[in-house]
Formats: sequence, C-alpha cells, structure tokens
Amino acid sequence: MSFDNVCKLLAEKYPERFARWVLGEPQTAVKILKTELGIEPIRADSVTLLQLQERILHLEFQLRLESNPPLPLRMLDYWVRLYRRHHLPITQIMVLLLPPKSEAEIESVFEVENTRHAYRVIRLWLEDPETFLKDTALLPLAPLTATTQPKALLQKVAQQVSQLDIRQRQEVSGYTQILAGLKFDKDLIQQIFREGIMRESVIYQDILEEGRQEGRQEGRQEGRQEGRQAEGQSLILRLLTRRLGILPEQTRARIHTLSLEQLENLGEALLEFEEMTDLEAWFLG
Repeated sequence: MSFDNVCKLLAEKYPERFARWVLGEPQTAVKILKTELGIEPIRADSVTLLQLQERILHLEFQLRLESNPPLPLRMLDYWVRLYRRHHLPITQIMVLLLPPKSEAEIESVFEVENTRHAYRVIRLWLEDPETFLKDTALLPLAPLTATTQPKALLQKVAQQVSQLDIRQRQEVSGYTQILAGLKFDKDLIQQIFREGIMRESVIYQDILEEGRQEGRQEGRQEGRQEGRQAEGQSLILRLLTRRLGILPEQTRARIHTLSLEQLENLGEALLEFEEMTDLEAWFLG
C-alpha cells in the first residue's frame, strides 16, 4: 500500500476529523462523495461534503512538487469538475507530506491572463505534532510533522500506537509505518515499533524491572556485557513462562546458552508463540 493510498484511506475513514484538522473547527455533518470526476476520468484524493455548511472539502495529498500537468493546473481541473457536478462552493487544500529537496517555490495559485484560481497548502513538516499524537485518525501522519528530534518523535508515535486496543493497533501501526517510511530508515522503524509495542505491556514492564535487578546484580559480578546477557536471559525466561507455562529444565538450560543477539531475536519471535512447539521450531530454525 503506497503513501497516497494510506492518506486517501484515512481521509475517507475519518472525514470529520480530517476536516476538523485542516479547517480548524469541528465538523459534525459530513458525507463522503465520489472522487472520480467526469469527462476523462481523474480521481481526487479525498472529497467530502460539509453538510451544515453546504460546502465541498477537497484534500489532495502530494509527495513531490513535480507533476504533469503542474499541480496548480491539476487543482483547477479538480475544482471545475467538482463544481460542474455539485454546484457548491469548494475548499481545496493540498497537503504536502515532505519538504521539497530544492528551493523551488511552493505554488498555491493558478494564474493565466484573466483566469486565477487559488487553493490552500499545508506543509506537514511545519505542523505541530501534538495535534496528530492526540487523534488516532491523524496519528499515522505524525512522524512527518515538525520536530528537531525525528527519532524521539517516532518513538513517541510508536508509544501512542502501542496504547491502542489490539485491533486498532495493528491497523494504525501499518498505516504509520508506511508513511514513516517516507522519512525514516525501514530497519529503524521496525525496531522502534517493535520495542514500543512490547514496552507498553504492563506484564513486560514488571518482568523487565525484575530482569534489570537480576541483570545489575550479575553485571556487578561478571561485567557489563554479561550483566546485559543475564538480564536478557531472565527477561526471555519470564516472557516464555507467562506465554507457554512452566518450561522444561532442558529448555531453560538451552536459553542460557543463547547470545545477546539470539536473545533479542527470540524476544521478537515469542510474541507470536502459542504453544511449546513454536519455541521448539524456533530453536530448529
């Protein structure tokens, strides 16, 4: 699923909240309209009817300024087709997801001789992240908002995602990671979201604290690296016991032979374990 499809899906799924964000005021009666606009069919990203205002809201999500035809002409084309169909006033807003690489001017007007058409541009990288962190509908866009500490913001987003119920978490996490991929390295995204979801677990927090205490004790005796490994072993054993029940002594001994990297890999894999055979299969793999 591309960034464009994610943005369209979110705007169609949460039309009231996207309208509230871009317009700056609550919208209580909205209706999704067809995005395919007649003649030679072209499809807008998001078209919503603000019923109380009797106004069309058209959102267009854009990654690059380069376009054929140029963006201002496209926005005019959308406007003409929407007005031809609905005969209502139209608010057009282009949401730019990333800053342009060059110093190219970000245009918000189409003007040729006596024809002039203006629309609003939202630069996502200048938007306050708090607005997005507080709203599940906008949360997937949060990694692209204004920050001087991009990694810290991504971690904060992952924490917010981890607090959702499991159905929402899977869905929102998928959308968020796709959009974050426009700005962040894939491995970093996966690492942060994996850690964020695990660390929000109450059980995990409890086990982690126990593991840290044991790890610190072991670390004082055997050195920092061994302490980290002891902490990891303790944590994994407790996670597995909570998930699969009492572990055979042979299995516990085998876990004590794993390297720190292997323990980290097992920590990720065990989230999907349902029975002891899953653990045995992991050892064989």
